[in-house]
Amino acid sequence: MPSLPSKSLETFENPNPERDYVIRIDMPEFTCLCPMTGQPDFAVLNLEYIADERCVELKALKNYIWSFRDEGCFHEAVTNKILSDLVAATEPRFMRLEAIFNVRGGIYTTVVVEHKCPNWTPKETVRL
Repeated sequence: MPSLPSKSLETFENPNPERDYVIRIDMPEFTCLCPMTGQPDFAVLNLEYIADERCVELKALKNYIWSFRDEGCFHEAVTNKILSDLVAATEPRFMRLEAIFNVRGGIYTTVVVEHKCPNWTPKETVRL
């Protein structure tokens, strides 16, 4: 049976919740519709997060991202919605979503949104 778009975000247990580590997921085929013109908008989504107890399952994420294909969304609104839904599903220590929209009328749009758990402090970066 083929996959279908879905608003459901499945998760799984973080295999190493004792450690802060970065998970990076690049999604180069995001599409939605311009709410003003109905024309398609294309974007690359770059997700980075530090999981706490839950990680997002990739096939569910793919189907979730796909579910926006026929929806009219402003760039700012859809980027914030995706981050909010991912935070609600995974409750990460930290999460950042960058949405890089392709040119439209000579204008590129990039929207970056972040979430940080109030009880989490990032570890000091080691530079070698």
